Amino acid sequence: YLNISKLALAFAIIHSKPPGKSSKEYTEYLAKTVSEQDFGWKWKVEVLEAEVLRLRQELLLNRISPRFCLENRKQDTSAETLLSRESINPTSYSSQLEDSGCDVCNDSAFDSLGIASDFHQSEHNVNISKHWLERVPPLNFCHTSKEQSLTAPVQFLQCLLEIRKLSEGGILQADFSELENDSFTICNSVSQLLDGLTVFYNSPKFPAPSFLTEGVCVLISLITDTKLSNHVLKKCFKKMEEFKKNLIQIILRNKSVNRFQALHSVSQTLSLLGRNNILRNSLISLLLSEVRQFAEQLLQAHQVQSVYDITQYENIFLLCMILEQLLENETQESNISSSDYGGEEKIKFLKNLDQIILHLSDEFPLFSLYLWRVSVLLNSGQMQ
Repeated sequence: YLNISKLALAFAIIHSKPPGKSSKEYTEYLAKTVSEQDFGWKWKVEVLEAEVLRLRQELLLNRISPRFCLENRKQDTSAETLLSRESINPTSYSSQLEDSGCDVCNDSAFDSLGIASDFHQSEHNVNISKHWLERVPPLNFCHTSKEQSLTAPVQFLQCLLEIRKLSEGGILQADFSELENDSFTICNSVSQLLDGLTVFYNSPKFPAPSFLTEGVCVLISLITDTKLSNHVLKKCFKKMEEFKKNLIQIILRNKSVNRFQALHSVSQTLSLLGRNNILRNSLISLLLSEVRQFAEQLLQAHQVQSVYDITQYENIFLLCMILEQLLENETQESNISSSDYGGEEKIKFLKNLDQIILHLSDEFPLFSLYLWRVSVLLNSGQMQ
């Protein structure tokens, strides 16, 4: 029946094709027309889904703190103009962005993207409680562009963070148990934020747009907040794990010439995620796995004298730096048991590591040194 239908469609196209066009050209024209119609319907569905999520977000905020939403709606529309202007005009960045960005030995590349400094500034801004109510516009999440679709979850999560601060200061009454009753809204909002950040990290722009910086700041503030982080991680842990894996792969697979500055900002985001104890443990396991697999592949290539991916070799050092930093933080916190992190990946990493270092030390001394430093941190944590 399917073959007969295809044959009938082919005959119909041949008989109805206009003069001067071949059957192939007419078929391509019809296919393009149909695909455009499908795209139109998909776009309408996305707009409606965004509107549904916006309404659910407003409803959730209203349930958590009705007074916040009421005061939020009374604001002057100039606040919305101000916020849109801030999202369009990025802050001034250093002239370092114009060079190759190869210097990643300090935090200047990361600061030049505006993320590190803006993160500390965001922590300061969150504490200014009453000012927030004067500048946040009414929620508006029905956007079409990539940039605006990222600002939508950011704005909602910013509202949650500020309600949290206002309630802590006794200015507002808030019931965050409502987050337990509406897991769909919080999960979708966080998922949108993580997907948006992944898209922009895959195709970084310089200077970094302010909405990207704001997105990172909100994410870090969310997972470091003592009350909200439990709700978020409990419902979005798998999505957060996927996000961390994506960031690691972005670091490993990037082959562009001027990649180091962008990759350094990604590595700093991973380090900031590692501030959360739950995320840190799983992130250490992921990094141990990637570094171990690369070390084994490099050893195999060295033994048979075959070629290896020099770009991935250069990128792996960023993962080693992150891993070393996380392990140092872990061993400094006496309230965290050493058995809580690494687990099976820790055992796999330390197995045969001495032999790997011995064989690679002559040809790859710097990488071998990093492997040794990581092993020392793992063993020191085990002895404590």
